Amino acid sequence: MINLENSPKEANFNYALNLRYKIGRIFAILCWLSVALALIILAILLIDVFIDGLPRLDWDLLTKFPSRRPAQSGLKSALVGSIWLMILTSIITFPLGVGAAIFLEEFAADSWLAKVIEININNLAAVPSIIYGLLGLELFVRIMSPITNGRSVISGALTLSLLVLPIIIVSTREALRAVPNSLRQAGFALGATRWEVVKDHVLPLAFPGILTGIILALSRAIGETAPLITIGALTFIAFLPPLGLEGLRSPFTALPIQIFNWVSRPQAAFHTVAAAGIIVLMVLLLLMNATAIFLRNKFQRNF
Repeated sequence: MINLENSPKEANFNYALNLRYKIGRIFAILCWLSVALALIILAILLIDVFIDGLPRLDWDLLTKFPSRRPAQSGLKSALVGSIWLMILTSIITFPLGVGAAIFLEEFAADSWLAKVIEININNLAAVPSIIYGLLGLELFVRIMSPITNGRSVISGALTLSLLVLPIIIVSTREALRAVPNSLRQAGFALGATRWEVVKDHVLPLAFPGILTGIILALSRAIGETAPLITIGALTFIAFLPPLGLEGLRSPFTALPIQIFNWVSRPQAAFHTVAAAGIIVLMVLLLLMNATAIFLRNKFQRNF
């Protein structure tokens, strides 16, 4: 009779099992150390920004235009420009991104063309933002100059829309896939058309995820600097774009551009103003993410 407990095969199995357990523990410890290191670095950067920027964070910073004097510089034109860009970008990307995702997920046939489009959309979501800036420079600033007036607010919004559209399409498709297929089959069994099933059953359930994806994509857009620099956003503007259609064709600046301009100055006082601008930008990002969480929870309770 063979004693399995003392057999070489059993010993090798126990050794391999213990080795895999130890490697797993080491990998888990390394992961926790990586997360801790990243959080420590982030905390150090935030503390440094707040120490430099809080003394300069006042009402004058939000209500004054940029100036050559650090003590008189403000974020008024950049803040209004960022708000303009986000409103226009959301107006452009919401119907296009959600509509394209609904068509590809619910209506498009499983053909080679649909697969090619899906692969390209996934690839476009990983393209560096500077590429979108170059595309916007050629398409919106130069070719469409009679319509956009060149380096204008609408050119910036269209460029940022190109940047976030793939992200919105991908996130919307994931939200639609999360809806159980049995719900669609139940609607078809009751005689509803595909559009009625999508409109009355699928979209209400997927809407919280869609909305979260859109706001997170816009949160990325509000912090982008490279595309706006590429299309020629100004670094010094002492006026506000006029309300109305004419304001869409006027020059603009944005918070990342203004912060970049101040950081590149040699004077230490401008660095302090830049730190205060970073705090304002982070507050806007937190507000947008908090809005996404609030709306997601609200619609999840309703539906």
